[in-house]
Amino acid sequence: MIITSSSFDDGAAIPKKFTCEGGDMNPELLFQYVPPQAKSLALIIHDPDAPAEGGWTHWTVWNIDPRISSIKEESVPPGGIEGTTSAATVGYHGPCPPPGVPHHYHFHLYALDALLDLPEGADVSALRDGIATHMIAEADLVGMYGTA
Repeated sequence: MIITSSSFDDGAAIPKKFTCEGGDMNPELLFQYVPPQAKSLALIIHDPDAPAEGGWTHWTVWNIDPRISSIKEESVPPGGIEGTTSAATVGYHGPCPPPGVPHHYHFHLYALDALLDLPEGADVSALRDGIATHMIAEADLVGMYGTA
């Protein structure tokens, strides 16, 4: 399984429009080679470099239809359920690191063998528990962002 973006290459800079300094909208994400037995997909965008214990979660979405091949820019995938970010908000919260060294933003995509029974607004811990029980494949895309 592969996750890519039409907005930035793996390991490259995330454009400002997808950050708190720009439009604070999600970039387009593209999926390939999703296992045919997948019943749903889950996405976690996480910054392990954040100065908070355990890093910072920027977006969680689950129960994404595994037959879709992308999440469009500034949108939630049809049927997807969003969780609470580390900013205590539901929905996408773009990169917003403190000035200094650029941070790594991991776009983790998981193929699952079931739909997850989690309510909208569930936290990343609950989502990770569900993923651990049902994961059949995973993929990762890394973007960089930092301010001077």
